[in-house]
Amino acid sequence: MKQTHQLTAIIEQEGDGYFALCPELDVASQGTSVEEAKANLKEALELFLEAADPSEIQGRLHQEVYVTHLEVAFG
Repeated sequence: MKQTHQLTAIIEQEGDGYFALCPELDVASQGTSVEEAKANLKEALELFLEAADPSEIQGRLHQEVYVTHLEVAFG
């Protein structure tokens, strides 16, 4: 039986497309829409987790990831 894990997806617009990143494993993908970028990231993560050696996964896995907004003065 396959295990499931909750991971973070950060998706941002870049030009005409979207860039998606999973900071826990430092895996990224892209797509032409938010939905496509998310689906492509999920596929990239599944392929990475299937192919990578467990020691590589443990070495890359960040247990704590914080996503927040900051207010910064400039100009």
